[in-house]
Amino acid sequence: MISRTKFIGAVEIGTSKVTVLIGELTQGRTLHIIGVGECQSRGVIKGAVADFKAASEATHSALMAAEQSAGTRIDEVYLAQTGGHLEGFYNEAAVNVSSADNLVSSPDIDTVCRLAKAKNLPEGRMVVHHLRRPFRLDGRNVPDPEHLVGQRLEAGYWTVHGQEGKIADNIHVIRGFNVRVAELILSSLASGTMLASAEDKQNGVLVIDVGAGTTDFVLYRDGCAQLTGVLPVGGVHLTNDLSLGLRVTEGQAEKLKLRFGRGTVVTKDRSEKVWLNGDFAIGDRQFPRHAIEQITAARTTELFEVVRKKLGAAFSPEKTAAGIILTGGTSKLPGIDEAAARVFGVQARLGEAPGWVAENLRDPGFSSVLGLLQYGLSSRADLAAPRAASRATGWVKKLFATA
Repeated sequence: MISRTKFIGAVEIGTSKVTVLIGELTQGRTLHIIGVGECQSRGVIKGAVADFKAASEATHSALMAAEQSAGTRIDEVYLAQTGGHLEGFYNEAAVNVSSADNLVSSPDIDTVCRLAKAKNLPEGRMVVHHLRRPFRLDGRNVPDPEHLVGQRLEAGYWTVHGQEGKIADNIHVIRGFNVRVAELILSSLASGTMLASAEDKQNGVLVIDVGAGTTDFVLYRDGCAQLTGVLPVGGVHLTNDLSLGLRVTEGQAEKLKLRFGRGTVVTKDRSEKVWLNGDFAIGDRQFPRHAIEQITAARTTELFEVVRKKLGAAFSPEKTAAGIILTGGTSKLPGIDEAAARVFGVQARLGEAPGWVAENLRDPGFSSVLGLLQYGLSSRADLAAPRAASRATGWVKKLFATA
């Protein structure tokens, strides 16, 4: 049992901003959020560090702000992972139950799990998560097969892996602040941990986190994460499309997106105009509202269509009874839930933080870092079996050793 208070940090180094939360973990059971730090991100493109010095300065500023807010130093950090370099695959294995009385033993479980995870990765790739799907004993799903009677035991894992160098870059940014990285967590899993209930995960739910530079998603079914993915596309691309389509600067396009952008087109009057600044000063300009909605809606629909294509046969409306949960900063785009529902053919809703989350942290842009803290408290409850839980320390040691 953890016998002292620890101060754990949750860090998300995003394309548009760096967010840090500090939680006070008491006796390993109770968590209180005591510090917040945010900073405009620099040196990060589509979720990956492109300029180490700039990314480090921005991240360290956010860490310092969080520590000042909390009035304490951070002991260790849970670090979000995203980026187009992350990929996944499914692998499974089966063993015959070894005992004469067909009672499944712990060694049987260890063997089938080891075999299901034993698949070599290409050079330069490293495992981020092994996500176990339900065990199957003689063809039926079972959450824990130990001491049950059967003859054939099967296990399968969705394995997420990424470029070792890009993952190491993120860790070294934190290491430069003299803080230990306790665990790497996919952004989608962090958001899913925060927003999807156990019932949602059992019934089937797709969580989509639309950030500025990336879109992360995770599909749950039978209580487990079945598949994850990352697209190097997010809210920034809506801004770019507006900039090109309306021939304005990216700053002006961002302003128009935030004020008038939508995930679906609702304006019928094509002659309706909106002002860029609304102050009617010299230089202020008017733009057709219908065109703004048309551009942002088209890109939003395209984004969801790509996610659905990535999911392939793994997604079906019939097996996603809990629908879609949307989160991330771009999920605040009005009508984005309607666009998702139309593309996937299931109900879609905006994610809502639990009631215990303070009002200033209920913005969907905090879902991922809140999930990181929740993950730290629940000791990886939504991920792989307890037997696999200690692997992260090994990854981090390996990356530090090769630095």
